[in-house]
Amino acid sequence: MKKLCLALALAAASAPSSLWAQAPAATAPAAATPAATHQVGLIDMAHVFKNYQKFSALTESLQSEIEQTDSEAKALVQKFQQLQGQLSSGSLQEGSPEFTRIESDMLKAQTDLESFKRVAQRDFLRKEAEIYKTVYLEVEDAVQRYASYYKYTLVLRFSRDNVNEATDPKEIINGMNRQVVHFRSEDDITDPILDYLNSAWQKQNGGLPAAGAATKTPAESATRPETKRLPTGALPGGVKR
Repeated sequence: MKKLCLALALAAASAPSSLWAQAPAATAPAAATPAATHQVGLIDMAHVFKNYQKFSALTESLQSEIEQTDSEAKALVQKFQQLQGQLSSGSLQEGSPEFTRIESDMLKAQTDLESFKRVAQRDFLRKEAEIYKTVYLEVEDAVQRYASYYKYTLVLRFSRDNVNEATDPKEIINGMNRQVVHFRSEDDITDPILDYLNSAWQKQNGGLPAAGAATKTPAESATRPETKRLPTGALPGGVKR
């Protein structure tokens, strides 16, 4: 009996150590993944549109069409006024066949003029919208290439206009309401994007860059402290130099 009790006591004493021996080792916590670095760029879209040579060329072409249409509209106006003058001259008897014919022609000329103006206005608005859409998409593509190469996570629109230089009350209020209050000059990617767009437009039209203007890509045009450059022979988006 004493031997049995002694055996049970020894078994109970050795149980905890055997249980710990069988337990799996605690898993070490995984190393925390470092947060992605955010880099914000800024672009003055108004400045780009104003100085992009393609936008200027397209708007000038549209302006020429408008002037041509104005000439056609003036011709219709003159025709209407001529018919109106014949009716009001008193040389024709009201109700006569000739008076009725001229009156009918005048009403038709008036209808033609109004219809011409309405169609022309709609056509010009459509063409103007297409110009803005085309240029905006080209700017967006250049920004995406630049941001992808230099790891920008966000590019925002902003205005370079300084409140200190504003004199008009409306301009002052607009400047005070701008979203970007402070920025570093190296975060402004407006100039490299504009240089790239103008260089591409000049090449497309077989023209030469303006005197003193270098042919650059958005990345090569960057004026940043670290002086980032593209690898030799490669441009953003797979374009070759």
